[in-house]
Parts: sequence; C-alpha cells; structure tokens
Amino acid sequence: MNFYIDVLINPNAEMRINVLLNTVYTKLHKAIFDLRAKNIGVSFPNHNITLGNILRIHGDEKTLRVLQDQNWIGGMSGYCNISGIQPVPDSAKFCTVSRKQTTMSQSKLRRLLKRGSISEDEIQQYKAKMFARGLDNPYLELVSSSTGQKHRRYIEFGELKGEATHGQFDCFGLSKSATVPWF
Repeated sequence: MNFYIDVLINPNAEMRINVLLNTVYTKLHKAIFDLRAKNIGVSFPNHNITLGNILRIHGDEKTLRVLQDQNWIGGMSGYCNISGIQPVPDSAKFCTVSRKQTTMSQSKLRRLLKRGSISEDEIQQYKAKMFARGLDNPYLELVSSSTGQKHRRYIEFGELKGEATHGQFDCFGLSKSATVPWF
C-alpha cells in the first residue's frame, strides 16, 4: 500500500456530501468486486461525526492504475475531483478501517421470533436494549444492487500504529486486521 488516490466530493445545492459519498462508495465497491481485488483499502481522512468529503483509496501502483482504467466513477465524475496516483508520505502512520456491526438488530429480532427463541414478554426488553446500544459510528448508507434494500455500513477506525500490518481487504476496501496508511 505505497500509493493512493483521493476522491474529493463536491456537493452542491441538489446533492449533499453524504448522498454523493454513498453513491461514489457504491461504485467503488462494484469496481473492487469486479476486479476481485483483495489489495485495495479505503480510508476517510476527514472523518469526524460523518465520514467527511474525501474517500482515499489505497493500494499498489499497478492495481490503482487498473482501477482508474476501468472508469469506475462514471457519471459521478462531475461531482468529484479525483487525484492522480500518488505515493504515500514517509511520515504516514497506519490504522485499520473496518466495519462495525451491532449485535442486536430488527432483522435478528425477526429471526428470533420466527424460530420461537424469544417470548412475547421478552420482545420489549430486546427492543429497549437494541435502541440503548445503538451505534454512533459514522456510516455509509448503501443500496443493494440485488435486492434494492438500503443498509447502513458503520465504519470503525483502529488506533494509529507506527508499522503496517499486511493482509487482505474485503470488496468494500475494509479489513479488521490489515492497515492502511493514515496521514
């Protein structure tokens, strides 16, 4: 992961940053999936309460060039400034960027009800715990291309490290163990 591409999201009166970021990230996910790439990671260097306005794509120079040659961003290019492939600064630290999932959800409750694993009396307790334990991590709201359903992908950032940890990334550019450069 010696190289990166920055995608700067440019909102306007019609399209908010989070809507644009969700769309750009969905297109990136599809491109990573199509390439079957396990060596492309992502980060969000301007994240705070939200994920911010920059999507940073990490990888080796060859893989990033193949990604760029795909024209993966398509019609969203009018809403973004995409940098060229740049080397990672020597002063960069490293961290994991991964998915954070809740242990309690409405879909899990439905499965518990269907199996008969939870009684009617326990439903209210489950719902109260579910809402009390909600996630406050920044998230992307993605639309499944197969079902059309929306789902949130909460993002968790690990602690900064001085050394990189190598490994594989999923087709969303996330990993629980492999790190991306952070600068």
